[in-house]
Amino acid sequence: MPNPAILTVDDDPAVSRAVSRDLRRRYGDRYRVVRADSGDTALEALREIKLRGEQVAVLLADYRMPHMNGIEFLESAMDLFPLARRVLLTAYADTDAAIDAINLVDVDHYLLKPWNPPEEKLYPVVDSMLDAWRASPEPPASEVRVVGHRWSAPSFAVRDFLARNLVPYRWLLADEPEGGRLLTAAGLTADDVPLVLTSDGKTLAAPSETDLAVHVGLTTTPSLEFYDLVVVGAGPAGLGAAVYGASEGLRTVLVEQRATGGQAGQSSRIENYLGFPDGVSGAQLTDRARRQALRFGAELLTTREAVGLESGGTSRLLRFGDGTSIAAHTVVLATGVSYRMLDAPGLDELTGRGVFYGSASTEAPSCIEQDVYIVGGANSAGQAAVHFARYASRVHMLIRGSDLRHSMSSYLIQQIEAIDNITVWPHSEVAGAHGDGHLERLTVRDPRSGDTRDVDTSWLFIFIGAEPRTGWLDDAVLRDRLGFVLTGPDLLCEGKRPPGWTLPRDPYHLESSMPGVFAAGDVRSASVKRVASAVGEGAMAVSLIHRYLEAQ
Repeated sequence: MPNPAILTVDDDPAVSRAVSRDLRRRYGDRYRVVRADSGDTALEALREIKLRGEQVAVLLADYRMPHMNGIEFLESAMDLFPLARRVLLTAYADTDAAIDAINLVDVDHYLLKPWNPPEEKLYPVVDSMLDAWRASPEPPASEVRVVGHRWSAPSFAVRDFLARNLVPYRWLLADEPEGGRLLTAAGLTADDVPLVLTSDGKTLAAPSETDLAVHVGLTTTPSLEFYDLVVVGAGPAGLGAAVYGASEGLRTVLVEQRATGGQAGQSSRIENYLGFPDGVSGAQLTDRARRQALRFGAELLTTREAVGLESGGTSRLLRFGDGTSIAAHTVVLATGVSYRMLDAPGLDELTGRGVFYGSASTEAPSCIEQDVYIVGGANSAGQAAVHFARYASRVHMLIRGSDLRHSMSSYLIQQIEAIDNITVWPHSEVAGAHGDGHLERLTVRDPRSGDTRDVDTSWLFIFIGAEPRTGWLDDAVLRDRLGFVLTGPDLLCEGKRPPGWTLPRDPYHLESSMPGVFAAGDVRSASVKRVASAVGEGAMAVSLIHRYLEAQ
């Protein structure tokens, strides 16, 4: 982070150079001295400093300037840096104006010209201003900043994207002072949110995920034209395949549409994963796996939507939504599954405005002392309930069955039973959502009797079922009736190999109906839906890929 700034503004070039020279001589090793020749250029410099997340300690402005005098400039500067100390440079004849400025616009001090010798007339004043500023400085903003509205779905989407990609950011509301100052500095209004400010001061108004990824340091384009292995999907299975593929010398690229980790990456705590007796959050596990894959030389591409898979002799071609493609000897399909959308009136309109699919852990601190409703009875829902119970006054779990035993691990059931502010509501489903701009009320129904009741809440998190992310494959590989990819023995029908199979061998255990294309994790038909098994299948796929490549 650069040193805090001392900004001077004076339309007289000789005076401007003199004050800047004297300030640099005394403070140049600790502060940046920024010089401007008018109020307008000074404000433009302040806006740039604001957008870069840097600090301004002291402002020195000449009183007699055309177009915008020193008092007017300091008034405007206060909107951007309210904690900066303000000094007015005046001639003796303007003393009364300077005193009025102290009383009316909160100027901290005035200095008479000339200020020679500076050791007696300039430095003591600036020293006292710097002491006062250091006592209450504005925090530097070295991380990404996001300005948005509390119940804005686009604002939530930006925050969720950054959080799931492990990009630190600071969240600021557009209707609060600092958020308003950043919008002003960027020349935007509250209608232009979400506003993203990168660590180098770049401003992005309502950015696409691809633009956002590029400007926060994520990689979106491949460095090679051809790879040994393309892994599609960066959940546990994909990360496992990338780690083992890259560590064993395969030119490996990992392609992800949104963020690493998949559903597991959204989990607040995974307690039954081998080697973590005290549990580990999905984000922590994802970060370790991602760093491990990168250390071994795998590439990670984000915001790349796969839309097609083709076979071309011994190569496999993966096509993207933007018209580009990437080729490789082999492919691992590890796209995982997504939560099913809940079909009830009002939910679509309120998604991202109080209705969320998955844990949306970024929202947990906002749920303090409020009622939270969770739909679902599997492990992901249970982990979310335990997590939100730390913030909410009460967590209500709505399940269609009579209890949790048939769908949730016993360790989680025991935890839920031991937490006083979690209530499980059996035989309950959401029949409707209501609210003006954000969720305010739910209609809950008993599916047996049809009886309904309304409950007040601003928070609904949905964890129901899973649909494989395989629609983009079309007929490239065979899938079961639910859309999961068929592999290995499941492709054989009465001992016959799948249609179009050209090799003189049966498909390998994790191999799909297209030779050289493997499936791992939740996307594979009849797989065990657990993090450990997904990682294991990712590693196993790489072992089978070596056998495939050796036979080519």
